Amino acid sequence: MTAPTGHLPALAAAVLQPGFVGTTPPPWVCRWLGEGLGSVVLFARNVVDPAQVAVLTAHLRAERPDVIVAIDEEAGDVTRIESARGSSRPGNFALGAVDDPELTAAVARDLGVELAAAGITLDYAPDADVNSNPANPVIGVRSFGADPTLVAQHTAAWVRGLQAGGVAACAKHFPGHGDTRVDSHHDLPLITADRARLDAVELAPFRAAVAAGVQAVMTGHLLVPALDPHLPATLSRRILSGLLRDELGFSGVVVTDAVEMRAVADRYGFAGAAVRALAAGADAICVGGERADESDARELRDAIVAAVVAGDLPEERLAEAAKRVGQLAAWTVAARAVNPAMVPGTDVGLVAARRAVRVTAGTDGATALPLTRAAYVVEFEPPRNIAIGAETPWGIGVPLGELLPGTSTIRYAEPEVPADPGAEAGDRPLVLVVRDLHRHDWMRAAVHRALAARPDAVVVELGVPELVTGAVHLATHGATRASGQAAAEVLTGAR
Repeated sequence: MTAPTGHLPALAAAVLQPGFVGTTPPPWVCRWLGEGLGSVVLFARNVVDPAQVAVLTAHLRAERPDVIVAIDEEAGDVTRIESARGSSRPGNFALGAVDDPELTAAVARDLGVELAAAGITLDYAPDADVNSNPANPVIGVRSFGADPTLVAQHTAAWVRGLQAGGVAACAKHFPGHGDTRVDSHHDLPLITADRARLDAVELAPFRAAVAAGVQAVMTGHLLVPALDPHLPATLSRRILSGLLRDELGFSGVVVTDAVEMRAVADRYGFAGAAVRALAAGADAICVGGERADESDARELRDAIVAAVVAGDLPEERLAEAAKRVGQLAAWTVAARAVNPAMVPGTDVGLVAARRAVRVTAGTDGATALPLTRAAYVVEFEPPRNIAIGAETPWGIGVPLGELLPGTSTIRYAEPEVPADPGAEAGDRPLVLVVRDLHRHDWMRAAVHRALAARPDAVVVELGVPELVTGAVHLATHGATRASGQAAAEVLTGAR
């Protein structure tokens, strides 16, 4: 029997989480909120500052009071709310390096309070991936670390902290994106671990997140043959319904990673991936990082309706997904009602970033710090991944220049690096700033040449410190604004 179609467009709209362009809601989003749309997601392009976001979200709530407003804010290298300046908080890897779960919870709560004040109710964070593969091109410092026990502890702490601040947390990327060499924005990663390894490593943080009461889990576009040899996790009923729901006991909202990502869209189509995800057990379809027009949302909505009419997507499954989204909306309304006020004068982010700095000095570098005069800073810029984005500033040149006036900074990408990157330093202190030095051959070669000419140079690693080199090596475990400030303070002895 063919299901009636009159109510289906509203049900289909309820499970979409589209993005849009602009710092005010476009007319189509406002209209759709009145027609069943339950959620939207904000990106850096939608953000000027928290005050502007508060106006934007108030406009959305004027159309639908319980609308879920999501954002991809990890409070680290991946920041949207502070994309113009860089995050004032360290990211997961720095918090894992400190290894103080109470501090992790405090940083997450601080973020939650700020997001809640801006009207945001769902955060696509924390990243619960175990970064067990140092060559991983997309996770890295977004993870709490490579130890599954540590990652699990801090994932749970982050969930508790963020949700205590009034914002729903969303652990990602289930069942674990840490052991990959492929970015799912571009292609489908393959996770070759057997089930025993998955249980011991990848799944441990997600179990901890569920136990901590996480409100949402985001799927990863990952092929994991030990769990499903044929379908990516986002499209796999075995993984979403069998593993996440039945085995791990998760009862909240399952959100897909962006459905336009090539790992699934290239194989199953933009709309086809969305329909398959819902059929597999997903409740909400994230879209709009790259496809953010009304026509894109309409394509998904109409494809979902057509799949129900054709019998490819049971209406009961769609209704169940919409119900879960509604339950999350109700949770966010209740959380907003009891959200605590921001405590003035606290700067837990900078405190955490300072605690995360690690200095390794050999005998030859014992007297290199503190720097006492204007330095010459060379920053080596690796390619950005899409998750981090190209708009967020990073580096230590600016904060170091504030502490050592006259400091100059130059930045090189791969094709531009001269034979001696530090030649212009003269007799000034030379600071070489890298991100994931172990992953980039050109960067290692350039640093090697610079250190050969200036063995007294200080190396500052803003990524994963897998490779420690130089007489003095400083690791911040992240490239946020707070991390850069903390590094500058250590270099100059300001703290």
